[in-house]
Amino acid sequence: MKRNLAAALGGWSARHRLLAITGWLLFVVLATVLGGMTGQVTMADHEQGTSQSARATKILDEAGIEDPDQETVLISGGAHAAGSPEMTRAAAAVRANVRASGVVTGFRPDVVSKDRRHVIVQFTLEEAPDGAPDPLPAVQAAVAKAQRANPAVEMGEFGGATADAWFEHALGSDFERAELTAVPLAIGILLVAFGALLAAVLPVVLAFTAFLAAGGLLAVTSHALHVDQSTNSVMLLMGLAVGVDYCLFYLQREREERARGRDREAALAIAAATSGRSVLVSGLTVMVAMSGMFLSGLLLFKGFAVATILVVLIAMLGSVTVLPALLSLLGDKVDFGRVRLGRMHRAHRTHRSSGHLPGHLSHRHRGGGGVVGALLRPVLARPGIAAVVSAGVLLVLAAPALGMRTERLSIDQQIPSGEPIVATYTRLNAAFPGNPEPAAVVVKARDIDAPEVRAAIDELKRRAVASGEMNEPIDVTVHERENVARIDVPLAGSGADATSKHALETLRNKIVPETVGGVAQAAVSGQLASSTDYNAQLKSAIVPVFLFVMGITFLLMLVFFRSVVIAVSAIALNLLSVGAAYGVMVAVFQHGWGDSLVGTEGAGALESWIPLFVFVVLFGLSMDYHVFVVSRIREAYDRGLPTTQAVADGVRSTAGVVTSAAVIMIATFAIFGTLSMQDFKQLGVGLAVAVLIDATVVRVVLLPALMSLLGRANWYLPRWLEWLPRVSHGEAVQEEAPRERRPAPVAQEI
Repeated sequence: MKRNLAAALGGWSARHRLLAITGWLLFVVLATVLGGMTGQVTMADHEQGTSQSARATKILDEAGIEDPDQETVLISGGAHAAGSPEMTRAAAAVRANVRASGVVTGFRPDVVSKDRRHVIVQFTLEEAPDGAPDPLPAVQAAVAKAQRANPAVEMGEFGGATADAWFEHALGSDFERAELTAVPLAIGILLVAFGALLAAVLPVVLAFTAFLAAGGLLAVTSHALHVDQSTNSVMLLMGLAVGVDYCLFYLQREREERARGRDREAALAIAAATSGRSVLVSGLTVMVAMSGMFLSGLLLFKGFAVATILVVLIAMLGSVTVLPALLSLLGDKVDFGRVRLGRMHRAHRTHRSSGHLPGHLSHRHRGGGGVVGALLRPVLARPGIAAVVSAGVLLVLAAPALGMRTERLSIDQQIPSGEPIVATYTRLNAAFPGNPEPAAVVVKARDIDAPEVRAAIDELKRRAVASGEMNEPIDVTVHERENVARIDVPLAGSGADATSKHALETLRNKIVPETVGGVAQAAVSGQLASSTDYNAQLKSAIVPVFLFVMGITFLLMLVFFRSVVIAVSAIALNLLSVGAAYGVMVAVFQHGWGDSLVGTEGAGALESWIPLFVFVVLFGLSMDYHVFVVSRIREAYDRGLPTTQAVADGVRSTAGVVTSAAVIMIATFAIFGTLSMQDFKQLGVGLAVAVLIDATVVRVVLLPALMSLLGRANWYLPRWLEWLPRVSHGEAVQEEAPRERRPAPVAQEI
């Protein structure tokens, strides 16, 4: 094979295998230890948002004011109205029991709903010092005791501490289950693909060690660029997906060449120069796509970008260095733990090389291919019809995306409806609109006790209620030492509807500037304000991110394949895949079509950060398949085959590995679709559906149909671009026929 960087790396690793393996292990251990020593720095509250809502949170952070855990106990009387003996006793019992717990402070006056069927008792939890018991269980026990003593009413508790406790428990148990499930699931799929335990375990071990090393380096970089708590989970998802894929591509080609009769050294050299090169190009494309998130202007995405770039880089380097060393060391022992899995592996045992020169096709490659081969025959026989039908299917799937709505999901949208906390939240928001998640006006003055400041705060409260768009109780918390005040203003409406949004605009653009804004620094935050600012930032960033990712992908494909048509078609096919994924996500999670199939209920919107993240990730990951498949097509074309026959050869020869890689990605992403929180369900289902569409409709139908229709035009390059470097796509330099040998099984469709 012609030499390239991947071939050089693979050859060096095979010759110095012990050094390569030891170096990899040492790197992983050192990176992990270094990350453990430095610790990971997570984002501060004000770094989570942007614009005015972030400024409001930053004022509190810089003043050292922590948002207190305010809890609300909702007492619903049913047939008993406020002021009745039953409601009065219940409210008194809650106050007495909670006060007796000794972990609360700052009781507020009871508030009665407009229909007088509900009363809320509000208080603040004392901040627990490090190492002290969590105060929330004591409060929950006190409320439960009051409920038992007053069965005539219904009580429910909601607040910051209650919500945080639910999220911490759910995230902890969910991600533990996801991490424990993803690895054995990937091994099981690879075991079916390769029929050998060691060959199945090898890619997963390399991917997981890449994740460990990337996690250590991420902890170090987090001191300069803070990350969100979910970043490690995103990194695991990406690391397992691409790490296993890269090793799978490499290992499959090496086993394929061994099955043709190549000796160990020749098979490794061919795998390095072909699949190794595809891994480098694919990895580079994914990393460049991920870097587009730096243009979002949001720290969350910058952290995602750093994490994914690190894990993809390390997984890519491991696949072209330590993997060749391991294969060289193991030789035929890579088939240790052979498992008989029926007809598929009997077919492996009967497979033999045709004995022709490498430029010729075996009978298996001419007419085989299993399910993919069966689908490919009518596609290539009628490529025009196949292209129109498959593109039409993708456009139909993408149609719902035209009505996409994004927002930062509220508690009742994020948490499954069957949870008690959601029932309380819903009843509380219905009885006291805006109370669970009010707008927060943060005021910072030279002297917060100055008469003009106090008067402005009073005027804000008066005008807010008088507007009819805001509700009582309006709670004011003054921090005299820091000269900061926080004013919680419940907004009318559901908290995310048009009424609430108009109320927020009135508060931000009229009431605040005309009251506290005239005498002090003032900014408005809160759930709706944060969501509004976040969406505005994403809308301004999405076009630059899209253009950057597509532009860089176009350039990489142009250089690698020396074809304008291949580069343009790669962009078009990826956009169709992303559009179809968007459409499915909107249909399921926004409109609720088929939501029960994924164990959820339609939230009415997508989480704000999901569409941009899904676009970037899918544009990068889909290039795995595209580069790998089109490289094999170009390899066959360079051997002298007509384009249609080269397409058939390339698609069939990669069917097994692409199917296996896709199944692993789909399974990994689908695990995240089983998590409790709505945004992770959206992420998991969206990515899983997109990979499924990309590996089936796009790679098996639309891509071969399109390339067959275009013929030689696929490889068009204007004369003024002839200066582009020529990239080897697997031209043979060895003329000797491979030696006949007992073949090892290669990855098959599963």
